[in-house]
Amino acid sequence: MTALDLTGRTALVTGGAQGLGEGMARALAAAGARVVVADLQDELGAKVADSLEGDGHGFVHLDVTDEGSWENAVTAAASDFGGLDVLVNNAGVEISSLIVDVDPKDIRTMLEVNILGTALGLKWGLRAMRPDGVAGNGGSIINISSVAATIAFPGIPIYSATKSAVDRMTRVAAMEAGKLGYGVRVNCIYPGLVPTAMGQGLAVDMAKLGLFASPEEAVGAVVELTPSGRLGEVADMADAVVFLASDSARFVNGVGLPVDGGMGM
Repeated sequence: MTALDLTGRTALVTGGAQGLGEGMARALAAAGARVVVADLQDELGAKVADSLEGDGHGFVHLDVTDEGSWENAVTAAASDFGGLDVLVNNAGVEISSLIVDVDPKDIRTMLEVNILGTALGLKWGLRAMRPDGVAGNGGSIINISSVAATIAFPGIPIYSATKSAVDRMTRVAAMEAGKLGYGVRVNCIYPGLVPTAMGQGLAVDMAKLGLFASPEEAVGAVVELTPSGRLGEVADMADAVVFLASDSARFVNGVGLPVDGGMGM
């Protein structure tokens, strides 16, 4: 057994039906965790849960902007899947725009999903994991921020602001959990650009906004800013989540971990 072995632990991953969330769910399952895939996409989410390595995984419907939905998901994890030891607040949305063209409706959408959704995840995750909670064994919460929280990349002003908020909430939650004896570590990661559907859509948006001549040029600009000389891969982000969930990170708390190939340094 290694310190990265998550056997016997239950992890809930929001936005786990596709993209980074699916990759994180697969990596956690491969490390031995029981994984609860949580998503709005019922059919796709259940399909991912059924395909995970090992036994004991499952799916729960979750709207991260809805308090009752969070309570139900956390309760289901604790009662039907053996507890709640790891929570990955991954669900998020990105809508590109120049600042001079921002749409209040799009702003509210990103605020609700990226900030409110993460805040409610922290609320119900901490309530479940603390000593008097429905799980009650402490644990690890990993929020997914973005390299956009650390650099000034054009075309994503509101997304960048919401991911900066995720970073701040992470640190305050870690401090509160420590001061109140919850036994829960709270960290976040800053993923670089990954060519998932969201990442590819971002490149297309940058060209549509006139910031780059083509999506390929936008991707090239990201690579040029990245000392590692490539885009990120889903596995890069997933492995970082497994690390933060594991005992190898037992004294890592309240930090933002860049997983961006050096882009944000």
